[in-house]
Amino acid sequence: MKKLKRFFIVILVLLGSFVIYVQVVNRNSKNMTFRQKVLKTIYPAFIWLTKLTGKNTEKLSSTKEPIVSFYTLSDTLNNNSILNFETLKGKKVLLVNTASDCGYTNQYNDLQKLSELYKDRLVVIGFPANDFKEQEKGTDDDIAQFCKINYGVTFPLIKKSTVIKSAEQNPIFQWLTNAANNGWNDKAPSWNFSKYLVNEKGVLINYFDPSVSPLDSEVKNAIEH
Repeated sequence: MKKLKRFFIVILVLLGSFVIYVQVVNRNSKNMTFRQKVLKTIYPAFIWLTKLTGKNTEKLSSTKEPIVSFYTLSDTLNNNSILNFETLKGKKVLLVNTASDCGYTNQYNDLQKLSELYKDRLVVIGFPANDFKEQEKGTDDDIAQFCKINYGVTFPLIKKSTVIKSAEQNPIFQWLTNAANNGWNDKAPSWNFSKYLVNEKGVLINYFDPSVSPLDSEVKNAIEH
């Protein structure tokens, strides 16, 4: 009985310490749920575990020319202005489906760092979506505020849409996930924070699964070459 009591005391102490640690790590976070704070805190361990198990670590590449030009596309930003993709000519473009309540949400921070590191040659575009376990329930205003306050996001965010293959799929992701459009790739996002890289000439050259960090050496190498 005493051993069981000690066990429960140890568990309570550990849980209490973890809660305090979560609050300390997120002392500058605003409008975050406790779940979001926990996910942000454990992100490094989460990524380590997914890589250890080989989950969501796929990488694909090709140089095949698209059938439909990337630069004919356009979409609506979360401030209701139109982004014409022809304005992106001459730069690489990283397109990422995002969510606010995901184990990978801390990648907003890495994406912002990446956009700043390669500001002269790269445009990062986020596509908030509620497709995976309903991990993006907020409005466009909620999402924009969450990203700006907690991750300093300045790169463009598209209005919330559907990125998985369906009748409602976002037209940009219809291009990214259909070889009849992009020339070679049929892979849809495997989870939130799947990444598609288009080069300076509008060619889809890489796909990176969610567990591949935006700051991964292979991502940087693809941007630099």
